[in-house]
Amino acid sequence: MNPPADPGLQAERTSLAWRRTALSVAVGSLIALRVLPPQLGPLGYALAVLGLLWSLDLALTARRRYRDASHLVRTRDDLDGRAVAASALARTAVAAGVLAVVALVLVVVIASR
Repeated sequence: MNPPADPGLQAERTSLAWRRTALSVAVGSLIALRVLPPQLGPLGYALAVLGLLWSLDLALTARRRYRDASHLVRTRDDLDGRAVAASALARTAVAAGVLAVVALVLVVVIASR
């Protein structure tokens, strides 16, 4: 199997995918800022702000990981970046889990009215 023509493209594609994810979370949070406060009051504002903070974390993590990956490609260094990936994955998993529980509670609250 032949190696890719430019090994740096994989890091760029991954970074772009994470940036799209961050943008999607930010747009969803802005929509939540418009929709949730009439239903949940101050909790709606808090959830929207948490979503915006999460999208900022995703964008900054994508930027840092792209910088680190492109540095590794340029220097051909063999550093172990699994610790950084594990912390970012853990933050993302926790944020997604919390948002899923909140969405479930929101559905139950709205359905019971």
